[in-house]
Amino acid sequence: MRRPDASVDWLEVLPCCIGEIRIMHRAAGSFTVSHRDDTGLEGLAVYRDADAAIELARYDDAGRYRSLKTAPNLRHGWLFVLDRLEQAREVIEHFYPGRAAAYQTWRSGELRTTPLRETLGRQTGMYRASAKISERQADELVGTFCRSDGGCLRTILWKRDAAGASPSTLLPKVKFDPEFDQTGRDEAARPLLCQEACNLLVAAARNVVKGGQ
Repeated sequence: MRRPDASVDWLEVLPCCIGEIRIMHRAAGSFTVSHRDDTGLEGLAVYRDADAAIELARYDDAGRYRSLKTAPNLRHGWLFVLDRLEQAREVIEHFYPGRAAAYQTWRSGELRTTPLRETLGRQTGMYRASAKISERQADELVGTFCRSDGGCLRTILWKRDAAGASPSTLLPKVKFDPEFDQTGRDEAARPLLCQEACNLLVAAARNVVKGGQ
């Protein structure tokens, strides 16, 4: 597998894959953005306005709301044809909010990661209970919630605690490797980096503590 080069901007070298998306440069000077599964397919709905990605990112193929934008359930059937590379950047930002900034900060060596225990420990109000999750429960929760297959396509950079414990012993080592294509397609792909446990994981931790799912 050809590994991505962290020394360049993630759209400076095309074609480029990010999560479930593929960005390509056309001979006519325009750019296309599509689902990686739809590459080369005909009959796709064509969009020329980057803001159309906002609505496309909301629901999966079955019409279910996507609360986690980096979940591996991006809908199919669309194609963006854009005149400027900056428009492609806007499309990616709509599909994967904040991930471009995280990548650039990581590339510069300045990305700060926050251990799970620190994230849970600073919660207030109804989410304060999440900090009471046990080590076994945390290991199982992260191993299920964050898995790339059906969970989240982000590459985990944070640790479970300040001592550097693995987020979960149930996840494969490649889940923490920015050079690995988390979609499982075994292509060169820019990573969707996770520097801190998301709000959905915090909420899930609270549910575990409270005896929920």
